[in-house]
Amino acid sequence: MTNLKTIAIALLVAFGTVNAQTKKVDATKSSINWLAKKVTGQHEGTVNLKEGNLIFKGKKVVGGNFTVDMTSMTTTDLKAGQGKEKLDGHLKSEDFFGTEKFPTSTLVFKSIGEKSAGVYSVTADLTIKGITDSVTFDLATTANTASANVKINRTKFGIKYGSGSFFDNLGDRAINDDFDLTVALKF
Repeated sequence: MTNLKTIAIALLVAFGTVNAQTKKVDATKSSINWLAKKVTGQHEGTVNLKEGNLIFKGKKVVGGNFTVDMTSMTTTDLKAGQGKEKLDGHLKSEDFFGTEKFPTSTLVFKSIGEKSAGVYSVTADLTIKGITDSVTFDLATTANTASANVKINRTKFGIKYGSGSFFDNLGDRAINDDFDLTVALKF
């Protein structure tokens, strides 16, 4: 009887996932742009996707997982010799993302709700600097692409440098706690 239960469970698992299709994201054709604001202005840049997958059941997204190469973070609004190297280095330092110790960040989908055809509300576990917190965002998909705009509160990942939420008397040196990611994926 135990063997029959084991076989039945194995068949249910197998048939339940037969329709699932994993689409590997082409990291070289995908992009992640970031925007961070402070009292006196803003900075923007890019960070590279290392690898990622979206999982579909039929035409519906049912899962996803991504790894970002944090060592690739770069500023695009400053030119070499005009503060770019200094800001890039500071963002990679322990004050911010600590990329020497934490070279990657990960995002793993936990729940997905369909809002309309090809548009989903996703709740995912985001891990930055070894700290995991939940983020929620909308994901729009087509047959070969996916896109999302994600707002992240950096202080939830231990990144408190220049945060008015944690330090007094910062004045015009305060940096917003939230930063935005614009993600364009191709597979």
